[in-house]
Amino acid sequence: MAFPHVPLATSAVSSIIGFIGVMIWRIRETQTAVTIRKIVIPPMGMATGFCMFIAPPFRVPWLWALIAFAIGAILLAWPLLATSRLIRDGDAIKMKRNGAFFAVVVLLAAIRYFARGYFDTIMTLEQTAALFFVLAFGMILRWRLSMLREYRMLTAQ
Repeated sequence: MAFPHVPLATSAVSSIIGFIGVMIWRIRETQTAVTIRKIVIPPMGMATGFCMFIAPPFRVPWLWALIAFAIGAILLAWPLLATSRLIRDGDAIKMKRNGAFFAVVVLLAAIRYFARGYFDTIMTLEQTAALFFVLAFGMILRWRLSMLREYRMLTAQ
């Protein structure tokens, strides 16, 4: 007896558990001081994901990748930029997020989850993963570069 819905259910449950874990980590992260290292390391670590394009199934046309990067950097990074900022707290610099930050992150995760279902019908699973990776990288890179600029302005004062 086959259960064709099990992989989809497993994927959904795994995504929700991972998302909750990341949210808990993000809440705790706001209580610690921000450093240049904490700003720069995530995009650098994430950049290693571009190695997926070595494998032919993950390759997508350059234009698709450029559009995905632009959507991430221009459209999807904007809510993150609008709902988070760095503040000086004594000698430390900390991340201050307004109440909408977590709602924005939930909304972005939901858009990604439901859009993935649509894109899986018009391209391969690997290509979908590759494009969502490029989109997320564009979003994270712009957000972190903005944080780095803000951090440098605060430390120069």
